[in-house]
Amino acid sequence: ETLPKEAVDRLQTIQRAVNDVAATVARMREFYRPRESLQKFAPVQLNELVRQVVGLTQVRWSDMPLERGIAIDLRTELASRLPPVMGIDHELREALINLVFNAVDAMPKGGTLILRTLSDGADRVLLEVADSGVGMDEEARRRCLEPFFTTKGERGTGLGLAMVFGVAQRHGADIDIQSAVGVGTTFRLGFAAVPDYSAPAPQTGTLPAVSRRILIIDDDPVLLRSLHDALSVDGHRVIAANGGEDGINSFNAAQSSKDPFDVVFTDLGMPYVDGRQVAAAIKAKSPSTPVVMLTGWGQRMHDDGESPPNVDKLLGK
Repeated sequence: ETLPKEAVDRLQTIQRAVNDVAATVARMREFYRPRESLQKFAPVQLNELVRQVVGLTQVRWSDMPLERGIAIDLRTELASRLPPVMGIDHELREALINLVFNAVDAMPKGGTLILRTLSDGADRVLLEVADSGVGMDEEARRRCLEPFFTTKGERGTGLGLAMVFGVAQRHGADIDIQSAVGVGTTFRLGFAAVPDYSAPAPQTGTLPAVSRRILIIDDDPVLLRSLHDALSVDGHRVIAANGGEDGINSFNAAQSSKDPFDVVFTDLGMPYVDGRQVAAAIKAKSPSTPVVMLTGWGQRMHDDGESPPNVDKLLGK
């Protein structure tokens, strides 16, 4: 039997509250959990970690700000032949995600966000997250790593940076925070490099020579998630749009910004606005943007010699 709408709304509110509490408890555990056994530590490439986090956080630093007419320019400055550090990759990734989110929140009117890796030429590897945001006064700078300390009012739990501190402690990393009101903030994590590390020769085919900004349009959420994750791990910046109309709107918004898409992947069969309409709209706006059509009928269309207009490449699912 279908529940009344009021009951469904209440249940959804309860579910959100439970999820929020669970997330808060998880962050608290990240702060006070003791250091993992060293047997679980493994060499971690911070450059690769930065590339992953750029893709995983794109909704927060690109999509959501653009919806409000705000532009955040994210840049990566990655040192070549950077030695690895010993650590637990998922913990370091989560800490970096928290630093990116914190930097985005500090730039409500937009600005520049830089993710940077450096080697001091001796035995230290540095990871920096720098923003051009509102900055902190001296008291906030001194206290920002404390659990439950926040300058965000009801929007903040005060656990994000405390979790970063906990991860740094477990990894034997030091934290340096430089900040000035109205200028911005730089968080720097310093790790011990793996001793006697000899960087392997670059392998071809493991990462793209150039990171592309990619738009994927489909009405299948499972496929969208899979494609998004696979392309993001390869170092690309990926936006997923649920359906043709949403895809066209995302493309037009990007064209109006300073960060347009390099290529568009679109499904063929979608309700309301199908792939042919999407391709036509994109080519009308930007004839030089490559459009790749994904469809379950791709092989048959290819065998029949059918080439949809405004499509540069046809791929079967």
